[in-house]
Amino acid sequence: MFIIRRIIGSIILFLNWVFTPRGIKRDPKIQSKIDEQTKNLKLYQFHSCPFCVKVRRAIKRLSLNIETRDAKNNSKYRAELESEGGKIKVPCLRIEDEDGSYQWMYESSDINQYLNNLFHQ
Repeated sequence: MFIIRRIIGSIILFLNWVFTPRGIKRDPKIQSKIDEQTKNLKLYQFHSCPFCVKVRRAIKRLSLNIETRDAKNNSKYRAELESEGGKIKVPCLRIEDEDGSYQWMYESSDINQYLNNLFHQ
């Protein structure tokens, strides 16, 4: 099973590389404001997870600067995801509110809808 996952993951990453979406071109001032807003967002993900690829493609398409955190190979991020988010499931978007509290959003479709609602032109 490991070998099959590895092969499929490699194919997904290759196709993602070949068909990388183009980002939105914005006025530098607007992009700067968006970059400031995205400082409070962190994406916990596995590199070859197809649902994580789906979210990363949306991030690229929207030209967002969101930190990605590898919850598979980084024990610190994996522990954060489990202890603060409640479960080790990816993709997961950590949203820091203005008061310093966090929301944890799972499900690629929900994350993409959230990002599109906030940042689509």
